[in-house]
Amino acid sequence: MEMASKEANLEALLYAAGDNGLDEQNLVELLELDGEELSQVAEKLKKDLASNTDSGIQLIHVSHTYKLTTSPQTAKIIEKYFQKDLTKNLSQSALEILAIVAYRQPITRVEIDDIRGVNSSGALQTLIWRGLIEANGKKDAPGHPKLYVTTDYFLQYFNYQSLADLPLIEDFEDNAKDDEEVDLFDAKGKADLNMQKEGQ
Repeated sequence: MEMASKEANLEALLYAAGDNGLDEQNLVELLELDGEELSQVAEKLKKDLASNTDSGIQLIHVSHTYKLTTSPQTAKIIEKYFQKDLTKNLSQSALEILAIVAYRQPITRVEIDDIRGVNSSGALQTLIWRGLIEANGKKDAPGHPKLYVTTDYFLQYFNYQSLADLPLIEDFEDNAKDDEEVDLFDAKGKADLNMQKEGQ
């Protein structure tokens, strides 16, 4: 099988990393490059993406971290997409993350990953784009990871006056069978989640 180019490997890593991107040190180790080589590879990928008029993705470099984001010219279609009905288009994983953030906020992405057992960066970014959660401060821990909380729009959409209106987790644990779907967001009756007792 043909080996991927350094640019392709960088693009794949940044895609997998999602909203958080990857810092230079991690990329140097993963790609087995030195700092200067990384800069050259990143610059080539950035130019390749910018020169491809059919690409809606761009590479950015902020605070020693590289990220893939949607390009400015796609703003209208992205906005249109996120104006569609929220819960109809949210994946099961996004709904699970939304529930975790709602009940455990403020919480970091790594803590969300620990609860779910899988990487949550992609679905987390979807919730941010849709205005349901947001970063609010950083945790006093190594790396100072972002802390995520629900937004006022989250309350508005699900018809809650405050977070105190959220259903009690204990109610679901008492009344639901192990495999039974329960409705955390019953104000609109749309978001059925399979409650996992671990970490909830």
